[in-house]
Amino acid sequence: MAVREILLLGNPKLYEESKTVKREELDEVKSVVEDLRDTLFDFREEYGWGRAIAAPQIGVMKCIVYMHVNEPVVLINPVIKLRSRRKVFVWDDCLSCPDLLVKVKRYRRCKVEYRDLSWQKRSMYLEGKLAHLMQHEVDHLKGMLIVQRAISDTSIALRSERAYLK
Repeated sequence: MAVREILLLGNPKLYEESKTVKREELDEVKSVVEDLRDTLFDFREEYGWGRAIAAPQIGVMKCIVYMHVNEPVVLINPVIKLRSRRKVFVWDDCLSCPDLLVKVKRYRRCKVEYRDLSWQKRSMYLEGKLAHLMQHEVDHLKGMLIVQRAISDTSIALRSERAYLK
């Protein structure tokens, strides 16, 4: 449909909580998903990375995530239900602050429940990088950014300095 502007760190809309999608909004959701896809692929072309995008990042305050790792997955109203006890430290990145890396603590595994574009209930068990990614995207839907999850004052770095990160 269209490449949309990605809201950047500092934009107050990124700190707002998204609204739950209702079934009768599915037609509207489909056009948002197309915009999310186009925007993610445009970002990938420019920056060379990016695996998922949440609707609030393009100014749509609805609980929608578009993820494309090996194949596209649309998650409507995703909720993380199960989390592993074990957490790990990861250097996280974000389309809304593409020049930053932020060290955060994430659950190693999680289960996400959501609805697909046919309004069917679905769930996925995720581990490692995909679990971290899903937690990141669900944070966006709650108005939470990676800089708010930084584990310390020294846990934010420029991407260009990643060679020095531990």
